[in-house]
Amino acid sequence: MANLNPYLNFPGTTEEAFNFYKSVLGGEFLTLQRFKDTPEGNKVSPEDAEKIMHIALPIGNGSILMATDALESMGQKLIVGDNISLALEAHSIEEAENLFNGLSAGGKVTMPLEKAFWGAYFGILTDKFGIQWMINFDDNK
Repeated sequence: MANLNPYLNFPGTTEEAFNFYKSVLGGEFLTLQRFKDTPEGNKVSPEDAEKIMHIALPIGNGSILMATDALESMGQKLIVGDNISLALEAHSIEEAENLFNGLSAGGKVTMPLEKAFWGAYFGILTDKFGIQWMINFDDNK
């Protein structure tokens, strides 16, 4: 079965929040990627370019706390309370497809499950109960 991890969205304060979480929870960041380091990095303002596109901090037994900065310049509107997603890390492309198709039934697909620029299969959906899910399968691991 896929691993379940919380994914948080912040209004430009991801780096500050995760430095705090790291000071409390310990560990080292697995990933820290800024918007400037993405293929679309040249399309954001210099201020937004320094914001966090993706960060990951291992916590507990195999869980990873992850986050991003929601950029209003990219049409992202952060609403406190709706800024948490559940991220499933699938163990195969078939499992990712089954999870994505099952959870999206009766819901809304935000981003179809497809190969993302970082090389993994990734998609975002909101299920019929209003919960946002992120499905990821990285065959490079």
